[in-house]
Amino acid sequence: MTRLIVLIYVCLSFAPIARADDRLVRLFAPAELVESGFLKHLLPRFSLKTQVRISIVSEGQAHDIAFGVDGVAVFVGPDTAWYMQVLAPRHPGVHRFTEWLFSDVGRRTITSYTPDDIQMFDLPREPETNMPELEFTGDAAKGRDLSRKMCGRCHVVSETERMNAIGSTPSFFVLRTLGDWADRFQTFYVLNPHPSFTQIEGVTAPFAHTRPSPIVPLELTLDQLEAILAYAAGLEPADLGAPLQHQ
Repeated sequence: MTRLIVLIYVCLSFAPIARADDRLVRLFAPAELVESGFLKHLLPRFSLKTQVRISIVSEGQAHDIAFGVDGVAVFVGPDTAWYMQVLAPRHPGVHRFTEWLFSDVGRRTITSYTPDDIQMFDLPREPETNMPELEFTGDAAKGRDLSRKMCGRCHVVSETERMNAIGSTPSFFVLRTLGDWADRFQTFYVLNPHPSFTQIEGVTAPFAHTRPSPIVPLELTLDQLEAILAYAAGLEPADLGAPLQHQ
């Protein structure tokens, strides 16, 4: 019995003891943000889920997290982008708060602050990147002729040949509405069903003798493919109308 009591004492002595401040996070926020009432909406909802309390401190006092102009963008409003700076990354409560803030629940909590039915805060937007314009140096006129000859047996490739294709395959005009249309055209020979009957000179391997093409092979060079790309780039994307609205 004595040995058992000693063993229990030793185990308890080495058991991790939670610190009282693990569940208290000190947050500094400018007066403008505090006076907006937003933090009274945000912080209690976090504490309710996690039992971690956020205490707002004044300027000059020690703090674990700060909202301001430095750090990682967390929310926007009104007319101000707010950033978060983490000063105590090893603090368990700080870790839980930052994890919650960027979770789906945290983001919905940010956007749901709507006093007088007006949304005051929103999520930061991703920075816009200027995509370079696509340029193809091929002969578009030659590409039109090649498209009619090589692709027209399945796809509609021009306005005058809308009845000469397989109805289940998208037209060049529909394909042009896709954001990645150029990638699809450039790599079409690896996208089903094309690999079974397409040969690109110097790129694709010859068909196996035991598995020849099931139809007349489509044989192109890279220069011819570039001409088709130049032709497709000049086509007007199809007008597919407004997206369907679900009630």
